[in-house]
Amino acid sequence: MQPNQPNQLNQPNQFNQPDQTTQSMQPIQPTQPLQPNTNTRETFVAVQKNGDGDLTAFQTSTGRVLDYQQALLEVQSGTITGVNVFKGKDGGAYIRGDADGDPTNNLDQLPMF
Repeated sequence: MQPNQPNQLNQPNQFNQPDQTTQSMQPIQPTQPLQPNTNTRETFVAVQKNGDGDLTAFQTSTGRVLDYQQALLEVQSGTITGVNVFKGKDGGAYIRGDADGDPTNNLDQLPMF
């Protein structure tokens, strides 16, 4: 750049001029702290079992029916509450109810559908 030439970066143009419509706008502040919406999380309300008594499918509180693999993915993603995934001795991933001391809400105790 020549010393007597104006700096082209400081010259107003369509890209660096202030936008008159947004200069007075203030960011919106939430009135309450944002909390995760736990109302959208489902629970298991019924199960299907195979002949050996192994859980094979789950019905959710919204009526969806998930096979074991789908349920496993949704538990891992946090969509389903009241259960968790653990690693078995064989290295496989399994669904179990959260340890809350109440045996009546264990997955094996849920009604069949």
